[in-house]
Amino acid sequence: MLLDVQMKHSPERASAQGLAIYDPLITDATRAGEIAQRKELQDVLAKLKKIEAKERDKNVREDLEILQKAFNLQFREDDYELDHNVQFLDASQAVFSGLRTLLDDQVAADRRPVAAVRLRKYTGVEPGFKPFTDVLKQRMMEQMAKPGVVYPSTSEMEAELGRDKSYIDAMQQLFVKYKLTGWREPFARLQQELADYDTWVRATLMPKAQPNARITPEQYAFSLEQSGIDLPPAQLEAQAHAVFIEVQAEMAPLAAQVAKQHAWPSSDYRDVLRQLKKTQITGDAILPFYQARLKAIEEIVVTKDLVSLPDYPTVLRLATAAETAQMPVPHMLPPQSLRDPAQKAEFVLPLNPPSSTGDAADRPGDFTFDAMAWPMTAHEARPGNELQFDAMLRHGLSKARELYALNSTDAGAWGLYSEWLVQPYEPADGQLATLQLRLLRAARTFLISDLQSGKTTPDDATKLIENDIVLSHRFATDEVDRLTNGALGEASSNFYAYTTLLQLRKDTEAALGPKFDAKRFHDFLLAQGLLPPDLMRKAVMEVFIPAQKKRK
Repeated sequence: MLLDVQMKHSPERASAQGLAIYDPLITDATRAGEIAQRKELQDVLAKLKKIEAKERDKNVREDLEILQKAFNLQFREDDYELDHNVQFLDASQAVFSGLRTLLDDQVAADRRPVAAVRLRKYTGVEPGFKPFTDVLKQRMMEQMAKPGVVYPSTSEMEAELGRDKSYIDAMQQLFVKYKLTGWREPFARLQQELADYDTWVRATLMPKAQPNARITPEQYAFSLEQSGIDLPPAQLEAQAHAVFIEVQAEMAPLAAQVAKQHAWPSSDYRDVLRQLKKTQITGDAILPFYQARLKAIEEIVVTKDLVSLPDYPTVLRLATAAETAQMPVPHMLPPQSLRDPAQKAEFVLPLNPPSSTGDAADRPGDFTFDAMAWPMTAHEARPGNELQFDAMLRHGLSKARELYALNSTDAGAWGLYSEWLVQPYEPADGQLATLQLRLLRAARTFLISDLQSGKTTPDDATKLIENDIVLSHRFATDEVDRLTNGALGEASSNFYAYTTLLQLRKDTEAALGPKFDAKRFHDFLLAQGLLPPDLMRKAVMEVFIPAQKKRK
């Protein structure tokens, strides 16, 4: 019932779920459309509340709890945003996402031509439709008319607008790739509309923007809750500071070992990481390199009996230029639908990010060096997120968990835990790179609070990321921008996810003693699908541990 409402109001999302009936439609982004959707969702939730009171099945009760929590939080956050903020809406990114759901190798060929219909509606040439850019302008002007509203930051808008050319180029390339017809004329119009829209943003919204926006405590709390974090910010920050120091201590002996292997003069972990980053994986070597690295990790998983693996290979592919601009880090793309066994998750390998100055020496190189491929592959492919989504397919995950428990904590916990799981069996340089990522996640968590309170300046935060975490200036500035303007809860959730799942394992080992079996524990976790930390702990304590105690 909830999906029926959401898909009707967000047909691009419905297309991504494989529902072809929605392919010709586009979102009504007006305020009236938003109000109508809210009313319909609230009516459905009221019905589900009555069902929940009578439901006997434990799993279904959990599903209903997930639904109520997800939507109630979303409604509160929407209301706050509507009352207090002007949101920058990137038209190019929105249109690219809407068309990309249809123009993909995993989408049936007979569905792809409908992208031209959707294109005509975005441009407003289809009768009954206004240009999508005009609708977004109207939404922002409605917010700008309210007194005392907070505007997005200049850096946030500049970063988004800087990606727009890549989106436009990618859309054109996709239409050509799939040999579609009837798209060139409306696409030419779309290009002009998107260019005019970006000009309007710079002239109308940008002058009111803040150089470095800070969010309110209420927004920060929403962001943490939306990402699945149930700790007070102060407690989370204190934990992160402690972990940061612990990880630095762990890195020291590994760095000394790597430096000795290579006869490097300095064994300081910072200097060793800088040396390791010189071994970059580029061009045609990227795909075969990661294929070999994945094979090595799978052999570790099987040899050490860590978790069950499926009998088919992971899908690896190179990213397009637009995908690289959008996500310059190796990442997993989940299947469009977890109900179609033919759909598979993809491990996407970005091209080498371009230099911001045109100088090859200025290429970031933070995630494209040999040692970093160990944690990135373990996290995003196997035994990490790709395996997690594969397990959801194999175990028949409920729609509630598939669609409404997918926040960055519930999904991120397993990926980070997988880094930790494989780390002891990696070479020293891979272990060092794994700890570098752990150091970054801890730093994100305490830097968010420090930046928002003014305790730390953006310049100081950038220097810490460059000097102590050894990331490029370009990545460090992007990271600080994300920590001041982005989804702040999401930035902290990786750290929180890792610590909560690791603690759950420790508690399970303590409860079972010699009966603890790591592979059984991991297979059980994956069989639960996406669960918030409290419900996952409940499942382990009430189902897994009692069952294992009975095992002979």
